[in-house]
Amino acid sequence: MAANVPPPGAPRPNNNNFVPPPNYNPSVQRPPDYLADNLQNLNLNRPPSMPNSAPRPSPYGQPPPFSTSAPSSGVPGASPPFSRPGPPPGALVRPSMAPPSGPSQPVIPPPGAPVRPYGPPVGQPSPFVSRPPPGSLPSSMGGYVTPGSGPPSSGPFQSAGLGSGPVAPPSLQPGARPISLSSPLTTGQTIPSSSGPGGLMSNGPPAFAPGAIPGASRFPSTGNVQQPALGPPQTAMSALAPPRAPTMRSHLGGTVVSAPPGPPTQPASPFSAPPQGVPPPGSPYGSAPWPMQPGQMAPPPPIPGSAQPPRMFGMPPPPPNQSMTTISPAIGQTGAPMAGSTKIDPNQIPRPMPGSSVVLHDTRQGNQANPPPPATTDYIVRDTGNCSPRYMRCTINQIPCTGDLLTTSGMPLALLVQPFALPHPSEEPIHVVDFGESGPVRCSRCKGYINPFMKFIDQGRRFICNLCGFTDDTPRDYHCNLGPDGRRRDADERPELCRGTVEFVATREFMVRDPMPAVYFFLIDVSMNAIQTGATAAACSAINQVIADLPEGPQTIVGIATFDLTIHFYNLKRALQQPLMLIVPDVQDVYTPLQTDVLVPLSECRQHLELLLESIPTMFQNSKTAESAFGAAIKAAFLAMKSTGGKLLVFQSVLPSIGIGALSAREAEGRANISSGDKEAHKLLQPVDKTLKTMAIEFAEYQVCVDIFITTQSYVDIASISVVPRTTGGQVYYYYPFSALSDPAKLYNDLRWNVTRPQGFEAVMRVRCSQGIQVQEYCGNFCKRVPTDVDLPGIDCDKTIMVTLKHDDKLQDGSECAFQCAVLYTTVFGQRRIRVTTLSLPCTSMLTNLFRSADLDTQFTCFLKQAAIEIPSSPLFRVREQVTNLCINSLLSYRKFCATVSSSGQLILPEALKLLPLYTLALIKSTGLRTDGKIDERSFWINYVSSLSTPLAVPLVYPRMMAIHDLDSKEDDESLIPPVIPLSSEHVNERGIYLLENGEDCLIYIGNSVDSDVLRKLFGIASVDEVPSQFVLQQYDNPLSKKLNDVVNEIRRQRCSYLRLKLCKKGDPSGMLFFSYMVEDQNPGGPSYVEFLVHIHRQIQVKMSS
Repeated sequence: MAANVPPPGAPRPNNNNFVPPPNYNPSVQRPPDYLADNLQNLNLNRPPSMPNSAPRPSPYGQPPPFSTSAPSSGVPGASPPFSRPGPPPGALVRPSMAPPSGPSQPVIPPPGAPVRPYGPPVGQPSPFVSRPPPGSLPSSMGGYVTPGSGPPSSGPFQSAGLGSGPVAPPSLQPGARPISLSSPLTTGQTIPSSSGPGGLMSNGPPAFAPGAIPGASRFPSTGNVQQPALGPPQTAMSALAPPRAPTMRSHLGGTVVSAPPGPPTQPASPFSAPPQGVPPPGSPYGSAPWPMQPGQMAPPPPIPGSAQPPRMFGMPPPPPNQSMTTISPAIGQTGAPMAGSTKIDPNQIPRPMPGSSVVLHDTRQGNQANPPPPATTDYIVRDTGNCSPRYMRCTINQIPCTGDLLTTSGMPLALLVQPFALPHPSEEPIHVVDFGESGPVRCSRCKGYINPFMKFIDQGRRFICNLCGFTDDTPRDYHCNLGPDGRRRDADERPELCRGTVEFVATREFMVRDPMPAVYFFLIDVSMNAIQTGATAAACSAINQVIADLPEGPQTIVGIATFDLTIHFYNLKRALQQPLMLIVPDVQDVYTPLQTDVLVPLSECRQHLELLLESIPTMFQNSKTAESAFGAAIKAAFLAMKSTGGKLLVFQSVLPSIGIGALSAREAEGRANISSGDKEAHKLLQPVDKTLKTMAIEFAEYQVCVDIFITTQSYVDIASISVVPRTTGGQVYYYYPFSALSDPAKLYNDLRWNVTRPQGFEAVMRVRCSQGIQVQEYCGNFCKRVPTDVDLPGIDCDKTIMVTLKHDDKLQDGSECAFQCAVLYTTVFGQRRIRVTTLSLPCTSMLTNLFRSADLDTQFTCFLKQAAIEIPSSPLFRVREQVTNLCINSLLSYRKFCATVSSSGQLILPEALKLLPLYTLALIKSTGLRTDGKIDERSFWINYVSSLSTPLAVPLVYPRMMAIHDLDSKEDDESLIPPVIPLSSEHVNERGIYLLENGEDCLIYIGNSVDSDVLRKLFGIASVDEVPSQFVLQQYDNPLSKKLNDVVNEIRRQRCSYLRLKLCKKGDPSGMLFFSYMVEDQNPGGPSYVEFLVHIHRQIQVKMSS
């Protein structure tokens, strides 16, 4: 794919006739109808061994709305963008991976061509509209609070010495929106506001709802794009009307939690002692973006600025960007309810607000950076200078001018970089630019790459680097005169001068050797346990089916080995009658026999490989060898791959017990340590020694990326094993307890996505910053041998790297600060490329601007990753306190410096961070921070988080729950996914059936009083007593079963993960697992949501008065 850029010195085409370069995907070359072919789904609920399931029509059969042009000769043609971050399970047909031989024709949709259907039918309103800017829409519930029906829950936040009394009217500055959440007596009239929609990076409210998390599917269609509709303003009476049926829209613009004035006292931390009697741990996974909800109609937004939420009597008009909740004086000195008082209505505290409308996001507008939409919402990006927020996001969308200002804010300054993130199918493809032998234009001092923010001067003969400020001479063959606006006349015709993300063809100077081929080595555990549990057979079946999806061509090389007490290589040469086993018995000093015959081009050994994979389970079926030489096996496989590099895919079932890197069972010791409150218990989450780490660094040096599929029913010490994939840019997959009935389908789909997703090999990444800011640390799955770069033997579309930043000088207010990430990598077809993403953000010296431009999803993702880093080295209670303090410190700063409220009884949350307390509470109760979790489960959680992307961070700790017992009663067809339910046991009825999914696991809770007819329709059982422990979803011949299958398939499609299904019931460990996800409830793992808000408020009061 060559650049659609004229050669140096050639006439520049007219801008109006400019055709974008072809769609580019670095790793996969597909036919134009690839997406349509891919989504002729097999029944997603069946294991992959059932190939004759009926197909489903593809929603992606339409050509992309952007035109494509023919690639230059010698460069493979473009492919359509991936539609999802993973293939629908069992859906993809075998693609043609060979690069096309001739130029492709431009694909331009004919006038009136149908757009991929997604969302409500044409002419029917979406169940949710785009959220207008804060201040333009009144709260749906206003200040009306339904009186509580009982005393507040007593918990760890009992206040002392707090008397009740009148609350003084607060005086608020711009940047905050008060919402009263007190007793019904505090409701007031609706006050019109003059605040309008926020401008671009102005002092007004953000243009996007900062708290809208788990939105609908991650990549919706363009056909549902809506602009906020204008409607009649709500009247003051609307605030006092009975509340509507819940629509899961946030009932608040934010939160000010108020308590009665009184002498604040230091409350005891609720996390100081390990809880007793904690239920079993939950899944290590989180949830995913919220879907559209059928049958729910949001009121039309009023004219911006027409109304504000009700306020307390005597309060001045609330500012547009602040939220208040008034804490009822129901909690007395001992936590007992006072006579006549009411508690906070849990229905009116801030919660995620799903929306179904697609946001069209221009990255820059009017020469200013546009704040990105929340990571978990649906948006289509138009790259107008800054990179897409999918590739790089900053925790604050305005950069503080000094380090002191950043410290005062209490917020982190970091970038989350996901350089291969999947674009929306309707987004413009990444442009590929070929500068020929001279290579891309770069700054001669800092080596930054040419980008839209480098300023050309002296009639284009020189340019100033936007990163280091150095002035360079423009190469003669790159010269172009400047226009009246000071920009180059060809700026809009050159992608590198008008796009935030481009891909450069690398020249020889970027290569220390020829680009590596695509090498895949499969290593399978054949120990007795793996054979008996069916793990070996599942692995062989999955590999056999995935062979068809490997890139085709002479450069695709494969190898296979098995291991137990010894290591068994296989000679796959075509000349042999059958594969020849070569045994390596020495597991202390391993070697690779006949290296040239162990790795063979796929085209030469496909039949032998398929025959071998079918034979392996029976070859070892009578094995009595329980030991596993895991360390020796990966070392031997590495020796075979050392000369080329590549992907090593390991299927491991038991604890490595012999040879290099042998481990011992530490789990029993760990249980004893935790139950006795041992302060050193966290050390069980650290590797037992440095043996595997030393090996992993050597693997990374020779560009070997290791992925480990752990199919086990026992402890395997993931804390030690996972060092290898984390250091080599790989990934850990965890199937516990492995079920031969339900897990082979997920294993196949995970393996398939692993080898087919967009990815690169032998990569190096560096982030450069403008003067005044420097990189402090990189966090993720990589190897770091020099201070400035990270080495990535493998990099793919699911991997994210956190880059923390710090000030080394003062920035100038009003200027812009730029960040540039460059990734040098090799495609699976052996092409060397440089992907460059650039982001330029304004600098500010005002604290209020920092809070207005805070990115909640990105900040929380940083908190999550920092917690995962701390867990193995600190006691849990300390990590919980650190997480809580991160939340408190930023809210304290806002309360202290940005919101002057006269009443100390109000907790004021910045609009952009109003959901931070909820997410913090969910993190505290998550798998990684619970003391009752298994060591391996917590180790896996830590590893999962280390490379987790921003859109999946909040869903990880705050899953989504929905009722499925009444699916057939829904008449609306605009969304397959039913309405989401708050994560509280109050919303779980014993007569219902509820599905809770977190992106990897799917729990289905069956109440004790469910109608037997519903059970028979959905699961083929007559009563709750017949609920099986292992479960594979079947489709029965009734509408309810069909709708449940459609829902599960849709969730799997959204998540691009074949969710593991588990049935749960009350009074069973499975039921305790389900209720452990009710993060808004009080439980041994932590306080309720309301109590946590009170705790946050008390802590801020203490700090304010000290």
